Amino acid sequence: MRAYAAFTAKEFTEYTRTYKLLVIGLVFLLFGISSPLAAKFMPEIISQFMPAGIEITITEPAALDSWMQFLKNISQIGAFVLVILLSGIMAGEYSRGTLIHILTKGLSRKTVILSKFTAAALLWTGAYLLCFGVAYGYTWYFWRKTVNTPGLAEAITALWVFGILLTAITVLGGVLVRSSYGTLLFTGALVVIQILLNMLPDVQDYNPIQLANGGTPLMQGQLESGSLIKPMIVAAAGIAICIIAACAAFNKKKL
Repeated sequence: MRAYAAFTAKEFTEYTRTYKLLVIGLVFLLFGISSPLAAKFMPEIISQFMPAGIEITITEPAALDSWMQFLKNISQIGAFVLVILLSGIMAGEYSRGTLIHILTKGLSRKTVILSKFTAAALLWTGAYLLCFGVAYGYTWYFWRKTVNTPGLAEAITALWVFGILLTAITVLGGVLVRSSYGTLLFTGALVVIQILLNMLPDVQDYNPIQLANGGTPLMQGQLESGSLIKPMIVAAAGIAICIIAACAAFNKKKL
């Protein structure tokens, strides 16, 4: 346990040294601020740029618009930023050969994988909570009575679970492939497979990609409450499979 905690702390030191902690913090802070502001003022901005004589009906901004913008930003750009920052999670270790010295001192390979996954998951969780907290504050300021939109808790939790799944997939890709680009391609390929599988009606209710796409329909009332629980269970199983597979593959990997 002491080795696990020490190596996890080492990962956070690495995130700080390489500015990954700063980058993801600033990006997610920006999303937390911009999501409610865009929802509040975008209708006014659009109306100002409309040609004279043309009238369009724009609905009054609501808390739902803020949360829809939040989910869109994080599920698309935010998740992409996360994967890019984590794409070198193992590639750097392979290229520098730093793990050889550590492993020869008795650190187990399983501890390396678990520590890297834990640090990456905490990085995602911290950035996500920062973004959500800021977005919630601004949304509460603009729409106090409706800030707790029905379905919000489930939608927010689902997207967080999807981020953890992406993290686990990236760790597995990092073990299997020695380059950052290969890890990106591996993660992207598995996401594309989920998107393609979502075209099958029988798969949609269980597909983890619904965790990224289903939040908005849920809050709009197009999906029933609890609709994202099944994909969350499948995602949890996928996370466990990815980490177990990463440990098994790393045990056989030549450094």
